[in-house]
This record gives sequence, C-alpha cells and structure tokens, in this order.
Amino acid sequence: MSMAETSFQDVQDHLVTLAGSADNAKGVAIALSSAIFIGASFIIKKKGLIRSGVAGGKQAAQGGFAYLHNPVWWTGMVAMMLGETLNFVAYAYAPAILVAPLGAVTIAASALMARCFLGERLHPCGLLGIATCTVGSVLLVHFAPEETEMNSIEEVWELGMQPAFRFYVLTVVLVALGLMYRVAPRYGQSHIWVYILICALVGSLTVAAARGLGIAVKLTLRGSNQLFKLQTLMLFVWLVGCIVTQVNYLNKALDTFDTTMVTSIYYVCFTVCTVTASMIMYKDWENQTFSTIFWQVVALVINVFGVHVVTSTKDAAPGLHAGFRSMTGRGGAVASKQYSRVDPSSSSDPHSQDSLPLVSRHPPTPTPSRCYSDAA
Repeated sequence: MSMAETSFQDVQDHLVTLAGSADNAKGVAIALSSAIFIGASFIIKKKGLIRSGVAGGKQAAQGGFAYLHNPVWWTGMVAMMLGETLNFVAYAYAPAILVAPLGAVTIAASALMARCFLGERLHPCGLLGIATCTVGSVLLVHFAPEETEMNSIEEVWELGMQPAFRFYVLTVVLVALGLMYRVAPRYGQSHIWVYILICALVGSLTVAAARGLGIAVKLTLRGSNQLFKLQTLMLFVWLVGCIVTQVNYLNKALDTFDTTMVTSIYYVCFTVCTVTASMIMYKDWENQTFSTIFWQVVALVINVFGVHVVTSTKDAAPGLHAGFRSMTGRGGAVASKQYSRVDPSSSSDPHSQDSLPLVSRHPPTPTPSRCYSDAA
C-alpha cells in the first residue's frame, strides 16, 4: 500500500472514530465537500450577477432574468447543483442535525473566497469566527446521533403524514406565501431577512424531501428498488418545486445584499428551520440521551456564534477592539450603515468597497486592484 493510500486510510479511520459510525463518517465527508462547492457557487453567481448588471440587464432584485444569459452565473449554478447533489447524498447517510449545521463550512469558504474574488472585506476577527465554526463542527460530528434505519419509501411517507409534520408543512407554506406576496414587494429590498427567511422555510421542506429520496436511492443500491414507487415520484416533485423557489429568492438576496451577510444569515435561519423539520418528521432526537442532545445544541450554538462573528465584524474598523465592539453591537458608524440605502454613485470612489453600505443594492464594479481579474 502506498503512502498516499495509507494516509487516506488513516484519515478515514479517524473520521469514523470521530463520527461514531461509517455511515455518519460518509455523510460528514460528503457534506463538507458539498459545503465547499456551495460556498464557491455563491461567489461565482454573485460575479455573474455583477457582470449582468454592468452589461445593462435588468437585475434579479428588480425581477429581471438578465443573469440567465451570463455564462459566469451558469458556472456558479453548476457548482451549486453539484454541491446540492452532494448535500442530497449526505442526507442519505447522516441525520439532518449533523449535515445541516456543517453548512458553517460554507460560511468560512465563502467569506475567504469573497475576500479574494469579490474584494469584500474579511476582518481579522472573522478568522476567529471561522475557527469557532470549526470547533463547533467537530463537536457536532462527535456527538451526532445515528441515522434511523428504514426499509422502504413507504416508511418515509408515513413519517411525512404525521399530524405534527403536516401542521408544520401547512405553517411553512402559509408563512412563505405571506412573505412572498405581502411582505417581499414592500420590504424585500431593504430588509435582508425577508428573502432569506423564504429560502430557509422552503429549504427545510427541501431537506425533508431530499432525505427521503436519499433513503430511497440508498435502499435501491442495496437491492430493494424504491425509485419507481408513487411516493418517490411525489417526493421528487416536492423537491424540485422547493428548489426552484429557493434559487429564485436566493438570487434576489444575492443581487440586493452583501454576499457574506446573505450566506451567514441564511446559514442560521436554514439550520434552525431544517433541524426543526427533521426533529418533527424523522424524530432524530428520539432515544437520545440528555447529554448527547445537550452537546449537539452546544455545538449548534457555537456554530451560530462563529457565523455571527464573521458577519458582524465584516465591515468593522481595523483592529481587534473595533471588531469586538461590532460583535457586541457597538460598532459605531460602520454598523449604523448596515441597512441604509444610499446611492453608490455619490461616493468619491465608486469602486471602493468601504464607500458603500454593508447592504447595497448595486454591488461595486470589480477593479484590477482586486484579487481577481475580470479577464479571468
């Protein structure tokens, strides 16, 4: 056996030991790969949205679809599809309480890549936030519950028909429709939580369906064909409808607000909604000890705190003291501009990221001084 194969086997053994089972280890490895691809897709799609806006097309935030003609946006879309496919597979091997919070890796990856490829700032305290997310993710993997074994797609469908989960689905649909048709037209472009909450609520239903389909695929690969059953088809239609809605409102959020803000707040909302839906439908905490549940919650809180650090210090003034002030909501003038709406053209330097509010409807046009070249 070569040295590379030996090292890979060692890593695999350590991951299995940490995660507690081979299936959980597979789920973790796939989820981490998924997070990196999705983090990259945010950056690539944002660059495509910027280019389509510079070219004079109607922006996504204004209901336009000019980005559909931009190859860069489609490259990001392919990366996101690959990441979501991997995420879909991860739910077949590990419970949502493990897979969903590992999206913190997406925050770390997108923050670093946004710094290099979009010229967005990463405060030194942001590195502390990334390290905090890493600690939370390791804790989460260690205390993750085992995936409940299922033998048919009918069992998954029965879980979805439980009164408690049906009530949850009805609540999500009504709230999401209210946000889409009553709140978003008035407040969508000035309040970041509107678009993101729609994505997160619908995303929790996406995960419920994706996990069921993942189980169907896994059982089929083991010799018990589940792919051509009515329940599998209905879950697939459910999944596609939810994904289309998510992509639409995620584009609006990315075109309107700062990339790091979008990915960070989306992580928190999506994780809470997804874990809630999974707890209700799949009963992931059933038969778990208090200690295990406690440490899972602690790990989730640590991840949320890490995401808050990355987000809140992004536009803080240089220095650790200024970063800590921003984390506690006392960031001064920079923090007060968080939701202001100003015209970027009023700045003396239209290409300066610092001259724009944290939430700007029109992202700055990239310049050669940034970490990437538009010719790339």
